[in-house]
Amino acid sequence: MKLRRQIGIALVLLSVTCTGHANDENQLLEVIREQTAAIADDLISWRRDIHQHPELGDQEQRTAALVAEHLRGLGLEVRTEVGRTGVVGILRGPTAGPTVALRADMDALPVKELNELPFASRATGDYFGEQVPLMHACGHDAHTAMLMAAASVLSSVRDQLAGTVMFIFQPAEEGSSLVQPGSGESWGALRMLQEGLFDELKPDAVFAMHVMPGEPGRISWRSGATTASSDTLRITVTGKQGHGGMPWDTVDPIVTSGLILTGLQTVVSRRAMLTESPAVVTIGSIHGGTGPNVIPERVIMAGTIRTYADAVRQQVRESIELSVRSVAASTGAAAEVSIVPGYPTTVNDAALVELMTPVVEQAADGKVGRASLIGASEDFAWFAKEVPGFYLFLGVTPPGQDPATAAPNHNPRFFVHEPALEVGARAMASLAASYLIRHDAVER
Repeated sequence: MKLRRQIGIALVLLSVTCTGHANDENQLLEVIREQTAAIADDLISWRRDIHQHPELGDQEQRTAALVAEHLRGLGLEVRTEVGRTGVVGILRGPTAGPTVALRADMDALPVKELNELPFASRATGDYFGEQVPLMHACGHDAHTAMLMAAASVLSSVRDQLAGTVMFIFQPAEEGSSLVQPGSGESWGALRMLQEGLFDELKPDAVFAMHVMPGEPGRISWRSGATTASSDTLRITVTGKQGHGGMPWDTVDPIVTSGLILTGLQTVVSRRAMLTESPAVVTIGSIHGGTGPNVIPERVIMAGTIRTYADAVRQQVRESIELSVRSVAASTGAAAEVSIVPGYPTTVNDAALVELMTPVVEQAADGKVGRASLIGASEDFAWFAKEVPGFYLFLGVTPPGQDPATAAPNHNPRFFVHEPALEVGARAMASLAASYLIRHDAVER
């Protein structure tokens, strides 16, 4: 079956180059380019409005209302409150055909913006009972605006679409601000799927794009594993409390924690199958003790685990538990290890990437490249586990600035060079339109 599909892709790539399919596709892509340019000012206006009014995961009421109103104005079928605050728009062409999905995330972060912009965020929001400053520090405002633009463009060529386009505006990619990890409740992409997103209309492929530091308008991607899986690690070390001047009457959980930290370094360097997948184990917080002369009873550590292959992910989990408990036992302490699964690895479908690469190259005017593995995780992975997925990156560093010196995503000075968003919107619309043509040819 795999060989048959590869042969089919090769044939369709030949057909769109040498037959009438190429003419039809190229003409459609040229119209998409023109239509995207025509609404570039609207695209920037939408992005600035959303940027100025950020909302945390599962609280994107204003953003969702803005998106739903826009999609209804285009004549799309619209569903709201999918996965709490998600919005889904359906655009049906005049003839039957495959279904393709485009996805954007809508949520912001609990970050105080430091950019001096007329549309900078001054908003605050409720983050688990605490009022915190908010900012679109990861660029989801840009993602939402680009997908709104792609919906406008594809609606303008609706009569030329042989199939259906699904626009997924997803909440809580950064995590929910209402649901604690480990509570058993889901959020974001997984919750949308659990509520039946793909039950009535399951796409044949799904695409998404993420802005990040890079040459403006340059699109990059990789085949296979693209972003990391994420697990949240919590270690509780329990000893025996006592006087700091008489440690022999205690079991010191602070010293034990230091030994545990050292032992965790060997989980990756000596136990992980690094030829199969990179792995990262990071401890980001340590809390224990109340005074300089008191050895506490308990130390709590928290961190994250990142991998790119299921086998390595499982091996690292098991190695952490073995190392932590063994080290603690060697000092007379006890240790509890909790590993809460997060997002899976985002895997770009190799056949889909091969099929659609020429379309991306055309949309980006040849400014393309191969992306490095990303240490961040991304819940687009849940969609890509259901159907073939293709996740791309768009450079948004201003011209003349070295991307290596630009503020990264999640930084209070993260900055988006807005003209690059036209390239992203054009690419998203082009991917959807071309996929309907190319998928149809492969299936035949």
